[in-house]
Amino acid sequence: MRGLDIPKNVRIKPPALIAHRGYALRYPENTLESLEAAIEAGAAYVEFDVQLTKDGVPVLMHDADLWRTARVDRSILDITLDQVKDVWVNETARFGPKFGEVHVPTLAEAIDLLKKHPRVTAFVEIKRESLKKFGTNPVVEAVMAAIGKAVSRCVPVSFDLEAIRRARELEAASVGWVLSEWTLLVREAAERFQPEYLFCNYRMIPDEDALWPGPWRWALYEVVDPELALGLAARGAQLIETMAIGEILTDLRLKPGP
Repeated sequence: MRGLDIPKNVRIKPPALIAHRGYALRYPENTLESLEAAIEAGAAYVEFDVQLTKDGVPVLMHDADLWRTARVDRSILDITLDQVKDVWVNETARFGPKFGEVHVPTLAEAIDLLKKHPRVTAFVEIKRESLKKFGTNPVVEAVMAAIGKAVSRCVPVSFDLEAIRRARELEAASVGWVLSEWTLLVREAAERFQPEYLFCNYRMIPDEDALWPGPWRWALYEVVDPELALGLAARGAQLIETMAIGEILTDLRLKPGP
């Protein structure tokens, strides 16, 4: 899906912006440093990924494999929280020696950060690798327990429909389904389940297709161009997810209103 071409003199209601893995363009992803930088840049929404350690603790991590972010040849699913504390996710392949001892945050630590910023809402993506290894119920229950009283400001999301179904049963205030396909069967499943949010890579949506109408809000990712963000908003996307939250907010047309 491409955005509509918006004339410069036409005002489009700016979409809400979600900081994808925090300010991941400039900081190691899924770290407290990245989340804090995104909030400082003006993000009202952040998104981060959650995996479980061997001893069942939810931590912020996109890949199960630690190699990309930490240059450690292990899976986070196979090590304990105590072992995780010795892992530095400073992403030297991207940043070189710029960042030093950047640790893997627990979900509880991320929630503590949110408590300092009451205007910020977090989308908490429950990763499929953990669900496959440990089972839906143990993973979702651990995530919801860590969210605790912050449930009104945390939205569990996942590619796995059963995971967000379980989160809803555990009284999540709202949930989001991340689409892995753009098909009639997926649309029908969304209409039956009716999540509050639908997430989708904008490139997956055919240019000739409209966003499916429903009770949900659309969040399209991964967008770094302000013109594209506005064009997708004109086609019905209420939220835009970006790793470049600071850069995209420099466009005054994307500044949130008062």
